Amino acid sequence: MAQQFRGCHTVTVTPFTGDGSALDIPALKRFLDWQHASGVPGVIILGTTGEFLTVSDAEREQYVAETVAHCRGKMTVMVGATNAHTPTAVRYAKMAERLGADGLMIAPPYYYTVTEDEIFAYYAAISEAVAIPIMLYNNPFTTHVDIKPHLVAKLTKHLPNIRYIKEASMDVGRVFDIVEATEGVMNVFAGERVVESFKLGAVGYVDPYGNYAPRASTALFPLLEAGRVREATAIQHVLDEMTNIIKEGHPLYGHQCYSKALAAAAGYPVGDVRPPITTFASLGEEGRAKVKVLHALMQKLDRMMDEFTASKAA
Repeated sequence: MAQQFRGCHTVTVTPFTGDGSALDIPALKRFLDWQHASGVPGVIILGTTGEFLTVSDAEREQYVAETVAHCRGKMTVMVGATNAHTPTAVRYAKMAERLGADGLMIAPPYYYTVTEDEIFAYYAAISEAVAIPIMLYNNPFTTHVDIKPHLVAKLTKHLPNIRYIKEASMDVGRVFDIVEATEGVMNVFAGERVVESFKLGAVGYVDPYGNYAPRASTALFPLLEAGRVREATAIQHVLDEMTNIIKEGHPLYGHQCYSKALAAAAGYPVGDVRPPITTFASLGEEGRAKVKVLHALMQKLDRMMDEFTASKAA
């Protein structure tokens, strides 16, 4: 039986040493242990948050191998294998499968203005090369390619290991459209607006907040499944507040540095980002001031979770 993915999976940062020159494997293992202790069912590595474009092929192989080995028996591991060159994406996918990954998350080719036939051929080549599940990653904001519901349905119909999608088009109605177009075969993971996505049929969430607030963000789906929508909505409101603080004056993407700074504030330092992304260190007082406010919201989430746990036990 194929691996099934459900709930909130942290799309992780990639830990680097202080000067950014190498992977920090001890930091990675501490970070993964924290994820497991926080109840995270699975991690997704080498996505946008994981700065996949800055990681060399040798680093990729080491990082996947170390993550899979450390998570075995604790959490599932999906690996980002996106590349604009189809043979390279195939090679990355095969590498991840060989190293024991449970699944893949793959965006369509970026930079090029690809046609739907080209998108289909890209995913078909990857699907035919591996047996593990593939999660489509629809994020037009960064790739400038939109995988429309009818194309999702075609991919689902013809490629049997494509059964998941991270839907991050910023149109929450797409969740319903994809479920309908695929007759319920496609398992939709929210890319944003978790509560609303759940109501429309999403079965999970690709979770960037897990990098610094894993206990609260991971609780979103269990709360929703238990009918505790009020509590889940309260968590989402705080997470939205954090997003608004982070992106104020900056693009929504490109500031993975805050995820890393906040992981450090939680006690799990993972280094800074690699260029061309703006480093946290370069933000100076602006960054430190924001982290202070954001850390207070992280503590608020912890208090909320204590209250929710106590109310469930009562």
